[in-house]
Amino acid sequence: MSITDSILYQQINSSPLQAITHPLLTEKAIQLSIKRDDLLHPEIAGNKWRKLKYNLLQAEAQQKTHLLSFGGAFSNHIHALAAACHHFKFQATGIIRGEAHYAANPTLSQAQQWGMTLQFVNRQTYRLKEQTEYLLKLQLQYPEAYLIPEGGSNAFAVPGVEEIIIELADQHPTAIDHIFTATGSGGTLAGLISGAAKYSPTTQVHGIAVLKNALYLQHNVKQWAKSEHEVSWHLHTENHEGGYGKISKPLADFCHQFSNETQIPIEPIYTGKMFYALWQLIEQDYFARETNIVALHTGGLQGLAGLKLLKKF
Repeated sequence: MSITDSILYQQINSSPLQAITHPLLTEKAIQLSIKRDDLLHPEIAGNKWRKLKYNLLQAEAQQKTHLLSFGGAFSNHIHALAAACHHFKFQATGIIRGEAHYAANPTLSQAQQWGMTLQFVNRQTYRLKEQTEYLLKLQLQYPEAYLIPEGGSNAFAVPGVEEIIIELADQHPTAIDHIFTATGSGGTLAGLISGAAKYSPTTQVHGIAVLKNALYLQHNVKQWAKSEHEVSWHLHTENHEGGYGKISKPLADFCHQFSNETQIPIEPIYTGKMFYALWQLIEQDYFARETNIVALHTGGLQGLAGLKLLKKF
């Protein structure tokens, strides 16, 4: 049976759009809605489904029975890929940066329960993940595998993320002035840019980089979006709070307060940094009054269990 014929595929439809109220938004006369991609599916949630969708269809078209990708020990992408392979009947392999004892953490334990095989590599080897020679070696080692880059970001991720803009056209009654997303590998930002260029050209697209020294992502985004001159977009690179996986006390306090005030769960690695940056921009009067903003909730909530285990959040 084809992926598109499966009940699960047909059940993962558009995510809801939730308008929120907050004293700061009232004070600044800002209208903010949250695109709740965290609610797309309990296991293949957030932007990970968006980026995997057309990669899965491409793997099926190539008659591949095995999916292989890369990630860290607490990777949302690896978690979602393992779930997708379990549900859509692919063999799965994860090339994991780190040591074998990480296999016991909540993220990788669940990935293994879904049938994913884990191959741990050191940081030096992991840095080869985009090198042609290394990828060819992996392809020879796993001839039936379809290789997906770290984070799921590639050209096939873009059309899945574009569908967010299509959904928003039906869900949002007025023009969207700005849309925000957390940015790790760049695929989601590229998809939003491409989608806005096609379906909402007056919308400005913003990516909040969650890692240090992220300017290099602009190249990847331009390569995947293919429409950088058709829509206004900006990659904010100063809101990483110390780097990838770093959680400052102000960031942690903000995440807890935001979740308490809105009843919307967020985590501090991706979505929390995005909302924290957005809140600071609103406080600084970055936006004109009566501005309409949509923030994309990219999920990642599975990672909370690992953060609590490490007593980081």
